[in-house]
Amino acid sequence: MTDKIKIKLSGKTIEAELNRTNAADNILDALPLKAIINRWGDEIYFEIPVQVELENGVEAVDEGTLAYWPPGNAFCIFFGLTPASTDNGPRAAGPVTIIGKIPNIDDFSVLRSTSSGEEIKITK
Repeated sequence: MTDKIKIKLSGKTIEAELNRTNAADNILDALPLKAIINRWGDEIYFEIPVQVELENGVEAVDEGTLAYWPPGNAFCIFFGLTPASTDNGPRAAGPVTIIGKIPNIDDFSVLRSTSSGEEIKITK
């Protein structure tokens, strides 16, 4: 079972799904969220008012993965290579909890057109 969320960025809305992890449930309870994004290669991340422990931490993720990075209380969106990538896929700076995904690969072009400093909104 998943929960649907909307990611509003650069005047566009991307639909995504959250899974049933403790981190995802806490983020869902904190919605709506508004923040200023940071870019790290083809990753967007931003601090959120949620603090939860790492669950089944991984560093190598798939494109379209939504994750939570506990050291920065950060919501992360991976859509391509990052500076930590060692192969053809995204890699987090450290272990993250996978909290969901963006199922539509067409939405990655919206993510690629963003810059650090832009506003992002996450809603139900």
